[in-house]
Amino acid sequence: MEPWDYTLLGLAVVIFGIWCFSFFLHILSIIYGKWRLHRKVPAVLPDILPGVSILKPIVGVDPNLFENLETFFNMKYPSYELLFCIQDESDAAIMVVQSLINKYPKVDAKLFLGGKKVGVNPKINNMVTGYDAAKFETVLISDSRIKMAEDTLLDMVLTMTEKVGIVHQMPYACTRKGFPSHLEKVYFGTQHAKMYLVSDCLGINCCTGMSCLIRKDVLEKAGGLRQFGQYLAEDYFLSQAFINRGWKVCISSQTARQNCGTYSMTDLHNRLLRWIQLRTSMVPTLILLEPISQCLIIGSLASWASAFLFDSSPLVFFLIHLLAWFLLDYILISIIEHGDLPFSKFDFVVGWLLNEVSYIFLILRSHFNSKIVWRNRTFRLRWGGIIEELHSKQNV
Repeated sequence: MEPWDYTLLGLAVVIFGIWCFSFFLHILSIIYGKWRLHRKVPAVLPDILPGVSILKPIVGVDPNLFENLETFFNMKYPSYELLFCIQDESDAAIMVVQSLINKYPKVDAKLFLGGKKVGVNPKINNMVTGYDAAKFETVLISDSRIKMAEDTLLDMVLTMTEKVGIVHQMPYACTRKGFPSHLEKVYFGTQHAKMYLVSDCLGINCCTGMSCLIRKDVLEKAGGLRQFGQYLAEDYFLSQAFINRGWKVCISSQTARQNCGTYSMTDLHNRLLRWIQLRTSMVPTLILLEPISQCLIIGSLASWASAFLFDSSPLVFFLIHLLAWFLLDYILISIIEHGDLPFSKFDFVVGWLLNEVSYIFLILRSHFNSKIVWRNRTFRLRWGGIIEELHSKQNV
């Protein structure tokens, strides 16, 4: 064999090995998801459960805002307080929050207006005053689009054992009308779920701040909430601070049910683009690793490698690869959904194909733009996840 042939042989072996490893991770996510996401709350509960301060940062009025917030007033948990944080004192969300406080006078709920500028992260700035007023040592940060089940807080608290410093929920989505809602479920129930479950199983930092339970005393030793105001992805750096101090970070058995009232394919893609930009700025190795983890890319590469190594048909190999990947994704989302999907198999096929194709273009787009748009505010992203705001939306 010529030297070039040895090079191609080595490349083919590496690619085929990566392909095999990808399917191993896929199967691992299914096994771990079945074990982790199907646990039940134990029949015998501890005599004493810690009180929880729940921070709810809110910006604007979403069509489902009242419905989402009301679920927090009806949780079955002995001791908690609700700390609603709204930065803009003219925000219409104030009336929604106040109406719920009046409707449930027995629930310990407070409203904080104005926030405090401690960095460039608007979410941190919004939450600081509520965080400072929290009376319990266990704090739950929960976005306004999250819809809570009655026993979700109990499940998260019970997951926080002695060595666990943060308990977060794997993002998923509520069932709503229309194909964009189905597409959101397909993404969070397949591609994102696989990455999230495997990362949690292997102890890799994957925490998202949309719903996470935190030990306040540990956070204070890490500099407090203010310390993370310089990052847009404050959840990653906050959880990494816990990991660096020897604490475990893990997911609960219930998913974070996102229930935004306004949703579209464009909104979802813009959101995913922002996440890709943040991930690659914090972990540069993902610039290479994320593309080859995609079904179509690794399938195409493995088809060539298989033809080179085993003289097989690239087309037949690729079609078998697609079918196997598709079936594993369908099994995974069924596990997360705890049964049948709330939409047709045809919708799943279309959503799955659209997601796999569009995500490749989102990865490409992320490498040609260092600007991030979040809630009508524009930031410039620098390596390490540090951001600087370019301009702010003017209130009128």
